[in-house]
Amino acid sequence: MKTDVLIIGSGIAGLFSALKISEFADVIIVTKKEKAESNTNYAQGGIASVISQHDSFEKHIEDTLIAGAGLCRRESVEIMVKEGPDRIKDLIAIGTEFTKRDGDFDLAREGGHSMPRILHSKDFTGKEIERALIEAVAQRKNILVLENYVAIDLLTEHNLTNKNGIKLENQNCWGAYLLNSLDNQVIKITAKATLLATGGLGQVYLHTTNPKIATGDGFAMAYRAGVKLGNMEFIQFHPTALYGSSNLAEFDSRSFLISEAVRGFGGILRTKDGEEFMHKYDNRRELAPRDIVARAIDTELKKSGDEFVYLDITHKSPEEIFDHFPNIYQTCLRLGIDITKSMIPVVPAAHYTCGGIVVDSDAKTSLNGLYACGEVSMTGVHGANRLASNSLLEAVVFAHRASKNIKEFLLQYNTSIPDFPEWDDSGTLTYDEKVLITHTIKEVKHTMWDYVGIVRSNERLYRAQRRISMLFEENEKLYKKTKIFQSILEGRNLIACAHVIIKSARLRKESRGLHFNIDYPEPDAEYLKDCIIKNLNF
Repeated sequence: MKTDVLIIGSGIAGLFSALKISEFADVIIVTKKEKAESNTNYAQGGIASVISQHDSFEKHIEDTLIAGAGLCRRESVEIMVKEGPDRIKDLIAIGTEFTKRDGDFDLAREGGHSMPRILHSKDFTGKEIERALIEAVAQRKNILVLENYVAIDLLTEHNLTNKNGIKLENQNCWGAYLLNSLDNQVIKITAKATLLATGGLGQVYLHTTNPKIATGDGFAMAYRAGVKLGNMEFIQFHPTALYGSSNLAEFDSRSFLISEAVRGFGGILRTKDGEEFMHKYDNRRELAPRDIVARAIDTELKKSGDEFVYLDITHKSPEEIFDHFPNIYQTCLRLGIDITKSMIPVVPAAHYTCGGIVVDSDAKTSLNGLYACGEVSMTGVHGANRLASNSLLEAVVFAHRASKNIKEFLLQYNTSIPDFPEWDDSGTLTYDEKVLITHTIKEVKHTMWDYVGIVRSNERLYRAQRRISMLFEENEKLYKKTKIFQSILEGRNLIACAHVIIKSARLRKESRGLHFNIDYPEPDAEYLKDCIIKNLNF
């Protein structure tokens, strides 16, 4: 198959960029599951933007920089904040309905924000944005959506040889090889421009709010293609995932998120014996940034030996709770918890990756023709810790900028796409012992949770690296001799992501933002720079 632009991923970044690009080019979107299955779909809190006349760009910029602990790229933060209101208008224009009260947007305040500036749609904002985008995409005749396709690897010079049979150095991207997960057939899609909007890698951890598809495919493919990745040590653990929710069938190993907005609403964190504790860690208490709250909960759990703490909103009126958090109320009720009367048991869970594929202000990567948007990218907006509800804003702002740059790129495009070989799996065997893949994935998750979680140490990171290197060798042997299938691809990608996270964490010999190492408990100005990784060997 051929197209002008190939977009891998169907979250907010992929769908929004597809809409913009379809105004001047043909687009193919490929997605692992159904169109709506993405991290976007589970985003409850909202999207931050300067809407109120009492707010200002300067305040939003400053809040973002403070949360980022010195590592934000200020130029990118300013771009996101100043272009944000126009992108909100775009979302409203395609039919997104944000909650209003008395005719004005009901702006919420979340941890780290100095002002109420979070637009939301009750407590299922991501789902509402995704709905509007999917409906808009369906109206565009030059957007083709392919569901149930898993990207294998990018098409680069690595897939070609010169006349002497020598592999060429990667400089360009022309699409990807993809696996149809329903019939296990591999296709190739060539494109003049390729945009990775593959979301996060939360499934590399044992406990995560990310859906099952969030196996870090975009990070891993880019890494294997020699693209620069940066700041992968900064994994945001959401402080408040619903304890026990991963046992509910509808969540399929994903932990249900208790939104930041619940703490913004006045929720109080308590130990199992009912004692408040956030005042001991930060004067902003429950409204401190996520890294501080997650570490505080982790510390309390280690001290007490308990498996969870409580988030308490029983002091609020039931009517307010029903109105603000209908989705959270109903989900907790299915676990037998009436949040108007009982406290909510919560634990931290891997939630968001602040690092990613290094891009410039137009979402361009270090590979010509390859772009990245959304969680898979590192624009420099989030620094060492993402400010709540900035992720959806970053996604639409830089998806818009990517579309503008892709338009210029296509206008100047004057090279022919090489003739890439079809996928060749001759000589490989059908693999019948998938239990080994399942066990490998479990081992990755446990290793990362135990050794590369909220609190780290040199010894833990060293142990993690040894175990992940061993799993890499075992999995690569299987990968090379068997016909591919979805779980072996996802296992391969999770291993690559784990490797890069550990490498980045070992390079940063300090504690900053989301990276806390007990051997270097303080920030160090010497490391006030990005950790850039490019194709380091295991």
